[in-house]
Amino acid sequence: MTDDPLQHAWNVTPQEAIAIQQRLRTTVVTHDALGDVQFVAGVDVGFEAGGSITRAAVAVLHFPELVLHEQAIARRPTSFPYIPGLLSFREVPAILQALDGLRTQPHLLLCDGQGYIHPRRFGLACHLGVLTDLPAIGVGKTPFIGHHVPVDNERGDWQPIIDHDEVIGAVLRSKPDVQPIYVSIGHRISLNTAIDYVLRCTTKYRLPETTRWAHNLASRKDRT
Repeated sequence: MTDDPLQHAWNVTPQEAIAIQQRLRTTVVTHDALGDVQFVAGVDVGFEAGGSITRAAVAVLHFPELVLHEQAIARRPTSFPYIPGLLSFREVPAILQALDGLRTQPHLLLCDGQGYIHPRRFGLACHLGVLTDLPAIGVGKTPFIGHHVPVDNERGDWQPIIDHDEVIGAVLRSKPDVQPIYVSIGHRISLNTAIDYVLRCTTKYRLPETTRWAHNLASRKDRT
């Protein structure tokens, strides 16, 4: 049994998972606590065998060149059901295993999913950031909670996402004439800095290169 108060069991009930989120959300660092960022990592998860196997992928890119440096994949039995708001309990164990397979520790994680945009302000990017103590950003493809005014159509335009009078993230136009993306802090980063890094990791496509590399690894069955 570990004495680390941040560590917890994964074989829990949904009610226990919610209690863990409520306990750990107080440990999220919402200001910039980054060092020199030379390696950024994209994190994504896919599923095999009808969802019974969780496949986590991490792609580490040189920053700011965005050239692939290293990659790792981990597979493990899926042990938690699909429950919106509790996806980190389904996906993070495999992600941690993939991170353990890296030779290079990334300086910033970009997660395919939400962070502070979450009913309890503790989405996957927050959970992963707190457990690894790495700066982390959530980059979602679809809205989850909160509301915002329409965002303009130029690259870099954004609007705050509001929930219960609190700014919980940003809707960001990463490319004109395509759907925006949803950015929130995960850990050890402010929202403005998170938006800046997401844009710097995004080239000619809607999604950051980190996400594109990780998604390709997580979804392709022929890669090991």
